[in-house]
Amino acid sequence: MYPSNATTWICSVPVATVWTLPESAREVDAHGTGETVKINKWIETMNEQENHDLTHSGLIQTQLLYGEPVMVDEIVDGWAKIIALWQPSSKDERGYPGWVPLHQLKEAAASNELGYARVKVRKAQLWTEQFKPLLVVPFNTLLPVKEQGEFIRVETPDGDAVIKTDEVQLVASVEEIPKGSGSDVAELGEDFLDLQYFWGGMSSYGYDCSGLSYNMLKANGVIIPRDAHDQAAAGTEIGIENQKEWHVGDLLFFAYEEGKGKLHHVGIYYGNGLMIHSPTPGKAIEIIELTGTIYEKELCAVRRFLQEDEK
Repeated sequence: MYPSNATTWICSVPVATVWTLPESAREVDAHGTGETVKINKWIETMNEQENHDLTHSGLIQTQLLYGEPVMVDEIVDGWAKIIALWQPSSKDERGYPGWVPLHQLKEAAASNELGYARVKVRKAQLWTEQFKPLLVVPFNTLLPVKEQGEFIRVETPDGDAVIKTDEVQLVASVEEIPKGSGSDVAELGEDFLDLQYFWGGMSSYGYDCSGLSYNMLKANGVIIPRDAHDQAAAGTEIGIENQKEWHVGDLLFFAYEEGKGKLHHVGIYYGNGLMIHSPTPGKAIEIIELTGTIYEKELCAVRRFLQEDEK
């Protein structure tokens, strides 16, 4: 859903981090806030404490992918106060709010008459029309299609580019990605096993817990809220007492104080008492058995967004 005006702002780097405030960005975050974003270098540069501070100090809100549309509310000292239009949130009815360096955005005409190419692999190479490497874009990047063939020609913030046909799924719009099943959601999560947790992460460079659930469902045709507490208020409620009623692909939610306190985590049910999730800073996406873990005691909600038989 692009806004109705003739032009819109779009993310012009492979991954743009959305900060709580402009002053939230620290010196160590330079690789994440520059005109050329180097996510891997940024993550490598941070020590363990600096990584944990992203979580505990609430510095980051979410992330944007290359070409993702935003609404710009105001511009202050080189920073844009934005709304991420594809990321539903209770923080703003228009989408997810936060701040992004202005040089990571570009104003562009909205053009998606031929639909979008959605990156379906973990990372994909974008090429110039002369078949020189342009940049690498992460999973779930959506770019407007201009021409189909052996390669797909797409419109990007850097001009027209091409991408391999077998690395993308052609879709009519972000709201019309073909629906998968719950099993498809869980199986897709396997592609990201051992990917390091990243607070606020919404890309295949690193997901947080709700970033993983949001993106696995998005790839299977369902746009859910960005944050875990909003996700837990959506979907179809499933009883938590009888595990036999849970379906593969259901989302499992967890709260402090043995499920009675603040909701703090979400995972994807994998079947047979197992869960796939992105746990916490310093750890990677994994499949675990719920029995005997803290999660067994903290389970507070189960929500279903896709049925088993939907294809």
